[in-house]
Amino acid sequence: MQSEQNSQIYHQKSDVKRVLSTNVSSASLNDDEGGLKFGNVLQSLQRRLPVIAGVTIVVTSLAVFKSATSKPIYQSGFEILAKPITEETRVISAVTLNNRDTEEPKDTISPTTLKLLKSPKILNPISEALKSKYPDINYDSLVDGLAIKAENQILSVSYQDKNSAKVKAVLDLLSKAYLDYSLEERLSDVQQGIDFVNSQLPQVQERAGKLQDKLQTFRQQYNLIDPDSSSKQLASETTTISQQKLETQVKLDELRSLFSDLSRQVAEPVNEIKVSSILQDNSRYQAILAQIQVVDGQIAKELSIFQENTDRVQALRDQRANLIPLLRLEEERAKELVASRIRDLEARLEILSEVEDKLNQQVKQLSIISRQYTDIQQEIKITNENLNQFLTKREALRIDAGQRKTPWQILTPAKDPASSSADIKKNGVLGGILGLLLGSGVALFLDRLSNLLRTADEVKDIAKLPILGVIPFNPDLHSDKDIDEVLEEIPFNRILMRNEPASAISKLTKIMNFKFWMNQSHQNLDSGSNAIQPYYMTSIFLESFRSLYTNIRLLSPDKEIRSLVISSSIPSEGKSTTSVYLAQAAAALGKRVLLVDADLRRPKLHDRLLLSNALGLSNLISTDLNFDQVVQRSSIEPNLSILTSGQVPPDPTRLLSSQKMESLMQSFQESFDLVVYDTPPSLGLVDSKLIAARTDGIVMVVGLDKTKASNLTQALELLSNSPIGIFGIIVNGSKDYAMGVTETYKLY
Repeated sequence: MQSEQNSQIYHQKSDVKRVLSTNVSSASLNDDEGGLKFGNVLQSLQRRLPVIAGVTIVVTSLAVFKSATSKPIYQSGFEILAKPITEETRVISAVTLNNRDTEEPKDTISPTTLKLLKSPKILNPISEALKSKYPDINYDSLVDGLAIKAENQILSVSYQDKNSAKVKAVLDLLSKAYLDYSLEERLSDVQQGIDFVNSQLPQVQERAGKLQDKLQTFRQQYNLIDPDSSSKQLASETTTISQQKLETQVKLDELRSLFSDLSRQVAEPVNEIKVSSILQDNSRYQAILAQIQVVDGQIAKELSIFQENTDRVQALRDQRANLIPLLRLEEERAKELVASRIRDLEARLEILSEVEDKLNQQVKQLSIISRQYTDIQQEIKITNENLNQFLTKREALRIDAGQRKTPWQILTPAKDPASSSADIKKNGVLGGILGLLLGSGVALFLDRLSNLLRTADEVKDIAKLPILGVIPFNPDLHSDKDIDEVLEEIPFNRILMRNEPASAISKLTKIMNFKFWMNQSHQNLDSGSNAIQPYYMTSIFLESFRSLYTNIRLLSPDKEIRSLVISSSIPSEGKSTTSVYLAQAAAALGKRVLLVDADLRRPKLHDRLLLSNALGLSNLISTDLNFDQVVQRSSIEPNLSILTSGQVPPDPTRLLSSQKMESLMQSFQESFDLVVYDTPPSLGLVDSKLIAARTDGIVMVVGLDKTKASNLTQALELLSNSPIGIFGIIVNGSKDYAMGVTETYKLY
């Protein structure tokens, strides 16, 4: 029976740990955020306000002290309009396109010019001129005190020094030197332009001559003067030939038609002949035809009188027969004449076609020649324009070279140097701003260097585990009371207590405060409507533990959590206090709770709760004592039982890992709804891991402003290497949480 119960408890623990693992994995995925949070930065600055204030005060004081003790500095300056004055200077820029950087805007002063104005070439002569009067002056001192700013075409020059006369002398020489520099630059540009033009002119002139020779050779080669006129002439000739060809073709067609008619007429009988147009104009043909017609008339007349075989009729027929060959001969002559004319027209048409083809070929060739001619003419035109432009520019440059007017002008001359002694108020403000920034940087660096966890968000980011609860900071647990009031609460001899060391009395005071505060909170909770203020206004601290217990219960809604371990990474993080109030919160909700002090090295629960520690867990493990003989009931919560640690054993690890301890833990879990184990810190000790392995899981307490991120990370890594379910994190001592909840409840 006992074995079946143990097996059931084991399976319940396994189910709880599986649910817990799922919740923790989900929380880790959802909470994996990165980046700098502005709220954390503000909190870091707030924590380090003394550092920020100290650095700010020191820097401001140094700035004010330096301003008060520094010697006055004199400063003055002048302004120059730096732009070309003459149009010839613009010509220089165009001419020297290949030799100068012309990509810079024309309305601004180039950085190269600004460097030249501070170069030794200009400043060394000034230092040499003033060296007799000011021996300490040199190029480096001039550069240190000289400031040049350029805005569009305005050049602002200023100089400062502790000697006002020296400032005036330097500025006078500087203004003259800069004007001389501008004149030298202009003359240098002019001479450079003249040299460039002179170097280019022979090449341009030579090219112009070669192009003229090329044009002359081209004209001679193609017998061409003007391609346009030649093109017009060819077009006219082509049109004429085409017209003649068309006319010849028409005539040829007419003659061919006439020849066809003649050929057909020759084959017809004489009496059926249809005289063609050409025979109508033939007098001989017409005379013979008329004779035949007369004879035919006579034959017809005679036949009307005589028979066919009469001599008279036969004579007329013979006469007619003799006229027929003469008529055919005239027809053949006309036909031959037409054929001859046809041959002439065909020959003419062929000649016209050949002429037309030649003209078309000449037109095609002329288009190529015309394009070449145009290209040559264009080259000649461009070359002549360049030549004229170079000649014009050379004359302009020569005119500009004769002028001695400086291209730069003084807009604002240098005034008497004014004292620019340090402004204490201004420097103080600047020092304060600088100190504030520097102090903030130092504060953030120190806060980062401390590696302490300051907020719940930081804990969440580091742990990658759910935050089960945030316990607000409670100053009442740490405030001291008057020693006499403490002694009145303790049934000891006051004289003996007064003879105790101050450390012992301080410890006892904290214990009594803890007990007193628990009783007071419990009374407020029980009083209900009789309380002056609502419960959540007066006991935010206890409410946070009720919320904590609720969150723990919700971690495993299907399988109830029956046992858990409360631990921390290092001492003094508040795990014992958390264990007490968590157990009290669960008991207040009707749960039978057992609070076990499993810290067999430095037990604290009996001190905090003012309980006897004569018998406890260590005695229960090492002896055959009954549980009821060792357990103690809470005077605050009837459902809360407390098992103190008992006497400190020489080897706590052996006791906690014993079979007897495992059996006791199973017995506790069967007898109570919830068992809370207060264990030693996890780092360096295995006690918490030994106990947590036999419970449903472990909860880590993180004390803000006490725990380093590295300690928490190391502790969680040690726990993650074992099959222990980690419920989550309890953040203890949050001042921001208490303030936020209070403001929220006031609005409710």
